[in-house]
Amino acid sequence: MPLWQVYHPVGAYTARQKEEFAADVTAFYANRGLPKFYVVTLFHEVPESSFLIGGEPSNTSVRIMIDHIARHSPDPASRIQIGESLSRLLAPHTQDRGLYCEFHIDETPRELWMINGRWPPASGSEAEQLWVRENRPVPY
Repeated sequence: MPLWQVYHPVGAYTARQKEEFAADVTAFYANRGLPKFYVVTLFHEVPESSFLIGGEPSNTSVRIMIDHIARHSPDPASRIQIGESLSRLLAPHTQDRGLYCEFHIDETPRELWMINGRWPPASGSEAEQLWVRENRPVPY
């Protein structure tokens, strides 16, 4: 499961822009074999007085915290590749709109993740492909 928490200035994104942002995030992971329902994107509006960069209020900053649970990067080169890929994905939603953007990725062990009381199927397994097709957790 990728969980994206997007902290942004009040009014930075319309409802439609949030949907487009989340659709791009979802497509990124779906194109890598994950079920779409694994991808959760949460938008948090933060007033300028509560969003401080270097101790100064900001109304042009976006901070994104990403939790990777379903897949992990096995080595430094793949971590760099995913970071660069996500930076390109983010640009149209942040830098290209004049917003300052930072993100980081945490990787949570799969053993600490369940969906509806079920352990997710192994990566790349037939059961995971079933979840991709059904776009929901089903018994396997």
